Amino acid sequence: MQDLYKNSTHTMQIAFTTQLPSEGFRRLTEKVGRFLLYAPISEAEVLVSTFDKPVTREMIASMPRLRLVANFGVGYNNIDLEACRERGIRVTNTPQPVIEPTAELAFALMIGIARRTAEFDRQLRAGTAEPFGVMNNLSHSLYGKTIGIIGMGRIGQSLARRALASGMRVVYHNRHRLSEDIEERYEARYVALDELLQTADFVSLNLPYTADVHHLISARELEMMKRTAYLINTARGAHVDEAALVEALRKGEIAGAAMDVFEHEPAITPALLEMDNVLVSPHTGTGTWEGRLDMCENVCENILAFATGDWEKMDIVV
Repeated sequence: MQDLYKNSTHTMQIAFTTQLPSEGFRRLTEKVGRFLLYAPISEAEVLVSTFDKPVTREMIASMPRLRLVANFGVGYNNIDLEACRERGIRVTNTPQPVIEPTAELAFALMIGIARRTAEFDRQLRAGTAEPFGVMNNLSHSLYGKTIGIIGMGRIGQSLARRALASGMRVVYHNRHRLSEDIEERYEARYVALDELLQTADFVSLNLPYTADVHHLISARELEMMKRTAYLINTARGAHVDEAALVEALRKGEIAGAAMDVFEHEPAITPALLEMDNVLVSPHTGTGTWEGRLDMCENVCENILAFATGDWEKMDIVV
């Protein structure tokens, strides 16, 4: 592969599963004769994929020249990795550009659900709000509360930084404990998952999705949470058993939930849309103009590194 592209005039054909900002791929279009963007899927050597369009085994089989799947996003459960491994197809992702936008939205959802901003907005527009008054329209503060971060990777740490700046205590659970210097940086305490669920005022999911963590949060875990606690999910919808979540919200087992991702998206469990103590967002964790262009740049870097054989510069998944 390295010999095929490095120091050659071979034109690499690139296809996209989703239309992306053309200005984000100028680094490729400026290299005239080296890359052909918007090639037919069947002819593509590189496929730029997105989370909302599955790259299935059948799709991969229909692309005999495919050598690289450059995923536009950090999560890659939209791609059949085993089929790629069997064919020797490389898979990359874009981990760096998603960090700040996703953590930013997680923090916004925390504030929104605790301070009831969307609920108050709906009530005021509909004319159903309580009268203005000292003891009316009360909500909860983040200050002095404990955030429990499940998945203290780069996004989780970025969220911890925001939480710490807002006067919150930070506990976290990971498959592996972080180094002492990282814990000190965020004043974060490592705890078992059950302890996190039992003590946190806000439980935030910030971990990648694998089959091992399917329905990580189900009836048992929701029952363990404080009745005053909120669940925040900006990771993947399948981390949460939505049927169990609806029941927990109906029974008052937790105070509320704020979600950017859903178990069967784009479908959303209808009951969630009927509850005032649920705040929803349409999978927009990385959805800023700045973030999208940064992700395009990261995809370009992965493709260019692949084309020149500089694989150590690639964000390789497979």
